[in-house]
Amino acid sequence: MLRLNEIKLSLDHGADDLTAAIAERLGISEKDVCSFSVFKRSYDARKKANILLIYQLDVELRSAQEHKLLEQFKNDSRVSQSPDTHYRFVAQADPHFPQAEQQRPIIVGFGPCGILTALLLAQMGLKPIVLERGREVRQRTKDTWAMWRKRELNTESNVQFGEGGAGTFSDGKLYSQVKDRRHLGRKVLSEFVKAGAPNEILFVSKPHIGTFKLVTMVEKMRAEIIRLGGEVRFGVKVESLLREQDSDGAGQVTGLTTGSGETLLSRHIVLAIGHSARDTFQMLLDQGVYIESKPFSIGFRIEHPQSIIDQARFGEYAGNAILGAADYKLVHHCDNGRTVYSFCMCPGGTVVAATSEEGRVVTNGMSQYSRNERNANSAIVVGINPDEDYPGNIFAGIDLQRELESLAYKMGGENYNAPAQLVGDFLQGRPSQALGGVVPSYQPGVTLTDLSEALPGFAIAAIREAIPAFDRQIKGFAMSDAVLTGIETRSSSPICIRRGEDCQSINTRGLYPAGEGAGYAGGILSAAIDGIKVAEAMALDMLQ
Repeated sequence: MLRLNEIKLSLDHGADDLTAAIAERLGISEKDVCSFSVFKRSYDARKKANILLIYQLDVELRSAQEHKLLEQFKNDSRVSQSPDTHYRFVAQADPHFPQAEQQRPIIVGFGPCGILTALLLAQMGLKPIVLERGREVRQRTKDTWAMWRKRELNTESNVQFGEGGAGTFSDGKLYSQVKDRRHLGRKVLSEFVKAGAPNEILFVSKPHIGTFKLVTMVEKMRAEIIRLGGEVRFGVKVESLLREQDSDGAGQVTGLTTGSGETLLSRHIVLAIGHSARDTFQMLLDQGVYIESKPFSIGFRIEHPQSIIDQARFGEYAGNAILGAADYKLVHHCDNGRTVYSFCMCPGGTVVAATSEEGRVVTNGMSQYSRNERNANSAIVVGINPDEDYPGNIFAGIDLQRELESLAYKMGGENYNAPAQLVGDFLQGRPSQALGGVVPSYQPGVTLTDLSEALPGFAIAAIREAIPAFDRQIKGFAMSDAVLTGIETRSSSPICIRRGEDCQSINTRGLYPAGEGAGYAGGILSAAIDGIKVAEAMALDMLQ
């Protein structure tokens, strides 16, 4: 088959126009086009009066012309042979492979990374044991709603902890900027479709699922892992590792102990613990696992009417069913040397309470598949780094996060309300007294205040400079009634559990740090891809 790139058609093109465009690109008759499939569809909205759909197509020709056309277009990057995107397992356990308890791989954490790690290991016949400190996804949903509606926090079952990971209560974005030459992302999306995700995630340029669909998918993927011989245990928190240490400080993991006192033996353990497992980070450091600090970001959530974003991005095509709710991605390099950028933009979504610790306030964004809520929201965050902004011990970044989250809790009224401020007041440096036309979506509620006290001075100055700059790209971004809600601190993990090319900890053999919490992913898709890589590395080590 041939892969055709950059087939551009008008937003309202007809059903037969793709066939005509294929024939025109290749200089052949439409009758020679046997069939085609859409590999990717995106859009170009730079000219709002003429928004174009851009296709990548896989084309099968009626006659034996493929070789001739490949030679004819060998210097044209828009025509090539379709790549093989089918996933192939790197190993497969013999049905009689020993499955003694101490030989089974253990996965700690059951977010996107842990789920794909477990699924791949199960598909390769290695029958993993999964330990998740939180609860199964439907009970976890009830616990999360109890926080949002009743201010009742369960520190082990919330937006951060539980089946599905933090991505369950998000926009469900399924795109990433990671290099993916092996098309592992295709494997992830295919597994999601098998579990009930809409088929369109395989070809739209910015696929998403939304929370409600993610809940059902996670349950089906868990059932498949169990069907293949895996085991998933909820409410199980890892308290310590069993680690044999060499004289030079390096070691070999041999098992772990849980909060109930149970000991599980294994020489192959995956850490897919997410970016908020602060107590587990400390345990690992105390037991000699190599950890280092890394950059992360802090900021606020900003909310606008979704209609403002749609109009700014799509003009007269705002509301078009194919385009859907508009998103944005913004970056501004500030005079003080800082960079401010939008993060986890949620079209037609809500701002949600995302703390996992008592007496702290954290925000995140969430959308359903329909993306039909009134407001658009996004994190507006400032990048910080350990050498300049939180030098000292490895966990100084976590200390900073906690300090800011505790301050936000105090500013919100010490009842899990979030501190908030109108953009106009924020830019003018005055406290907000009343809301305008934008009703904040954060639950359990917001307390209007002066957010200039919520972050370090360099971050406030940078965000104040960035918002008017963003307004020049998205008209209405600096509207006075838009709402800032604080604070966003969990954009990524503040630490990295370093690993080698074999995906094992650089000083603890058999320990596989993975996903967001270990510093190797950022989002559902990249975390899931990392889970596949780790599962492959582990399988090869186990079956050698």
